[in-house]
Amino acid sequence: MGNPKAFLEIHRQEAGYRPIHDRIHDFGEVEQTLSTRERKLQASRCMDCGVPFCHWACPLGNKAPEWNDALYKGDWEQAYRLLNSTNPFPEFTGRICPALCEKACVLNRFNHEPTTNREDEGAITEAAFREGYIQPRTDIVRNGKKVAVIGAGPAGLAAANDLNLMGYQVTVFEKNEAAGGLLRYGIPNFKLNKAIIDRRIRLLEAEGIEFVYGCAVTMDNGKLTIDNCSAPDNYPLSIINYPFDAIVIASGTPTARDLKAPGRELKGIHFALELLSQQNRVLAGMEFSKDERITAKGKDVLVIGGGDTGSDCIGTAHRQGCKSVTQIEIMPKPVEGPEDPQNPWPEWPRTLKTTSSHEEGCTRRWNINTLEFLGENGKLTGVKVQEIDWKPNPEGGRPIMVEKGKPEIIKAELVLLAMGFLKPEHPQYPDNVFVCGDAANGASLVVRAMASGKQTAQKVAAYLQR
Repeated sequence: MGNPKAFLEIHRQEAGYRPIHDRIHDFGEVEQTLSTRERKLQASRCMDCGVPFCHWACPLGNKAPEWNDALYKGDWEQAYRLLNSTNPFPEFTGRICPALCEKACVLNRFNHEPTTNREDEGAITEAAFREGYIQPRTDIVRNGKKVAVIGAGPAGLAAANDLNLMGYQVTVFEKNEAAGGLLRYGIPNFKLNKAIIDRRIRLLEAEGIEFVYGCAVTMDNGKLTIDNCSAPDNYPLSIINYPFDAIVIASGTPTARDLKAPGRELKGIHFALELLSQQNRVLAGMEFSKDERITAKGKDVLVIGGGDTGSDCIGTAHRQGCKSVTQIEIMPKPVEGPEDPQNPWPEWPRTLKTTSSHEEGCTRRWNINTLEFLGENGKLTGVKVQEIDWKPNPEGGRPIMVEKGKPEIIKAELVLLAMGFLKPEHPQYPDNVFVCGDAANGASLVVRAMASGKQTAQKVAAYLQR
């Protein structure tokens, strides 16, 4: 710890966002950056605690005190080496991680000004790429064994990266036209520029990982079949019978939670990822017909679901030129302020979160139940909702929903369902098949998916080394 008094003398300073009047007119990243001097000062605030709860809170076990100290001293290369020792893709988490480590930071308990770990790791990684500290590994010794990874999202990429560095020949099969999973097709460009993903994929390819796109994966009686791939040999194969020594399933949570209310068939109701993935594809150069295009331009938009995906829909709707955005959530409004009495430090506080998208304009409401979708001539015109309340269940378990107030109609020509995803169910697989990330645990954070991918890589290696 280079400056033991920094946490007393220097306040937390975030880079902040581009002005709203500027950022809502494009899909460029909204977050700004600090100067090198300011970034070093922020790193100096890390206390090198006797018990660093940031290690405990981070699913990857990132050693924030170590790399913050290197950053403060100006040793950017050492900072990256320390960061990369636990985090395979800090350029992703440095942009979109909710920073569990920061909420567990001792300074968060002390004065609610935790170290800016997320921004620090993003700055460290960009400096490492810019200065050429990150180069393809050329010293990988191959062990002659092959592993297939199904899914090129955060979990699959993390597993593939670790297995490749261990010497296994890794082939990644991806159903979409490019790698990244929800990093590419769920998270908007204004939070994560897709050139950042492409840069990492080029590095992984240079290190020997093969990517095969456009692959349909089917499962039947515990066997997987992959076909329709864009590889030169088209890979029409039953992957269990193909010469892979192990298989990692990292296919995510593809099924969104639906809302079976009357009128669901009306035109203008879409799952959140339908909008988000299409918009990202449009920005990548893909074209859609007028009938296929989902757009909020000139429309009153209703987002059903109060999480991050719903927030991403709000920011996207603004950039598409919506008339208004309303976000409703069936659960109660979270506690406001930095502390959560029901989930105290160093646990994650379940408090009200206001994102950059919310700041751009949005009516937010809680304890709202959707009753019916309304329309004319097959097109959505509004949604009938009702305020509700939650009462304790005398028998224990989930609280009971009770009606409160009269039904009302929210005008909307576009409804986006952002209510989460269903946890996949898997059959019994052979011993050489491993499941990781959201495919194993249900929808969660990118950092948890990456940690799961790394853990699964260790399991695969242990199995193949028996």
